[in-house]
Amino acid sequence: MPLTAFEEAQRIWKQISKEATVPELRFDLKVRRKLLNIFQVGDYYHYIFNCHEAKVDFVHENVLSVLGYAPEEVTVPFILDKIHPDDLVWFLNYEEAAKDFLLSLPPDRSLKYKIRYDYRLKKSNGEYLRILQQALPIQVDASGGVLRTLGVHTDISHLKKEGMPVLSYIGLQGEPSYINVHAKNIFSPDRDLLSKREKEILSLLIAGFPSSQISEKLYISQHTVNTHRKNMLAKTGAASTSELIARAVREGWL
Repeated sequence: MPLTAFEEAQRIWKQISKEATVPELRFDLKVRRKLLNIFQVGDYYHYIFNCHEAKVDFVHENVLSVLGYAPEEVTVPFILDKIHPDDLVWFLNYEEAAKDFLLSLPPDRSLKYKIRYDYRLKKSNGEYLRILQQALPIQVDASGGVLRTLGVHTDISHLKKEGMPVLSYIGLQGEPSYINVHAKNIFSPDRDLLSKREKEILSLLIAGFPSSQISEKLYISQHTVNTHRKNMLAKTGAASTSELIARAVREGWL
């Protein structure tokens, strides 16, 4: 059985932390406020993320005004469930790339980088906003394993309404930055969601055949074809058949 998005992300975060246990974080509030000056570009909330345990240790109350959720609602599985279906694969690929980058650094340099990329998150009212996620390691072990990060989610919907997410590694304290980093396409969850029969139907839809002709070619009823089409829309989060086809061609599902 394929892993869920949370299980895939949890695997990545355990690799980046290295440690079997994570010591308590002693993090002065004044230091937190100082670090937040690095992030502020709009409406935002911040949080502290425990990499090894794949959990949120703290979420600021501003999450209520930005997303409409109470802090106690915000867990890692909860946030992953709110990521736009089109952007979830970007999230996983970027987390994998960020893990490789941070682990490639000498132990004393991982604290000098923040990881930045954007994606869409669903608010409590059902609308999506584009958030800029920035994560700065704030606790590492002697070997450079990242134990905790300070993260900020900033609403940048007014700055970027469309387009693909962009990954960057921003150097601090004189370190070089790497903008618009290419990430390997390791995860393709939507493709794996489709059954063999659904892929056959999708292939014929891309070729321009209507349901009536697809049913004849595959020796199934038109009702069955339409049922598969509805199921594909539900699985992938596509709003229409045209969107389903466009995504399948763009992202190479077949």
